[in-house]
Amino acid sequence: MARDTQSIVKMSRREGYALHPKAHKALMKRTSMPGQSASSFNRNKPSQYSIQLREKQKVKRLYGLLEKQFSNLMKEASRTRGQSGATLLQFLELRMDNTVYRAGFAPSRRAARQLVSHGHFMLNGRRVDIPSIRVNEGDEIVIREKSKGTDYIKRLDDTSPAPSATPTWLKVSRKQVSIKVTGVPTRDDAEPDIKEQLIVEYYSR
Repeated sequence: MARDTQSIVKMSRREGYALHPKAHKALMKRTSMPGQSASSFNRNKPSQYSIQLREKQKVKRLYGLLEKQFSNLMKEASRTRGQSGATLLQFLELRMDNTVYRAGFAPSRRAARQLVSHGHFMLNGRRVDIPSIRVNEGDEIVIREKSKGTDYIKRLDDTSPAPSATPTWLKVSRKQVSIKVTGVPTRDDAEPDIKEQLIVEYYSR
């Protein structure tokens, strides 16, 4: 399965945005882009195309998609009724790995992707190992019986403390390590500092 293996801290510096919890400290120490020419590059006023590209790259990397995956998702969002940008974010939020992350069972989307790809979760009674599967309202996600005995799950409160708030479209049981999809995410459920219209403009060129 193809995946981006670049350093998440370097990618965060490139986008000027913490793509992973551990990138926050790194960004506080070094705000410039990686590479020797970063300082001179920062002095140039970015073009509109550059601004659109960076927003696309930021969101693509935030959710852990490759270029082709992201492009295909944007095409599907454009064909769907409603605002393309908001629909794109809804599709991203409904990914299986993001759902596990939003439920608080992983400290990051990368960690959630690994949990799903290793087959630790069941979707509607079936073992799944594809992080990009899109969940639907009414779906149920539970930890596999064999996975309950892993050190990660036994120490869940240490490895991934419960979030301060659970998304309104999910009903989560920490005790059972289960998720019930009770609705669909709205634009407000995604990160507020994403400028999805820039992404729409980038693909509309």
